[in-house]
Amino acid sequence: MKDKSNGYDNIAELYARHRTTTGSATVRAWAQSFAKGAVILDLGCGTGIPVTKILLEAGLKVYAVDASAKMVAAFQDNFPDVPVECESVEESQFLNFKYDGIISIGVIFLLEEAAQRSLIAKMAAALHADGKLLFTAPLQKVAWQDVMTAQTSRSLGAEEYKKLLLAAGLSGVEEFEDEGGNHYFSGI
Repeated sequence: MKDKSNGYDNIAELYARHRTTTGSATVRAWAQSFAKGAVILDLGCGTGIPVTKILLEAGLKVYAVDASAKMVAAFQDNFPDVPVECESVEESQFLNFKYDGIISIGVIFLLEEAAQRSLIAKMAAALHADGKLLFTAPLQKVAWQDVMTAQTSRSLGAEEYKKLLLAAGLSGVEEFEDEGGNHYFSGI
């Protein structure tokens, strides 16, 4: 049976110890583009630090999902009042609701190519008409072995991600990098 956490349940403590705040300014700027009280889904929330913490500090209502039971337990310790589910991002029941924004940092490229395509369409469908999506994935089309989990990660590449976002009905598709060289894709 496939590990729905893509190896992260096995390294949850290590991940939490080595998680950096790289990209926090980017997430903060995105969070501040919403009105206070906007409803955001954090897909692949991990422990909630730093992303969920930044979203809450911006006055947003957050729902969260992670496939690692250990990450979800740490998330619940960090944010006991935030609804969180332990399930795979691509099968999350939270995607059956509508959001003002969906954020997925460091997750999409952990999935098989077909699952990535499906998830992008599901995320776009779960946004209100003026909702915003933000996720990270490498610019290049590439596959590599994750340093921490030893599992294969894969990027579909910028051109394919942009095509998928447009095909899912999003406009204003943009891409940019943070101070650590992480590549972001966004759409409205």
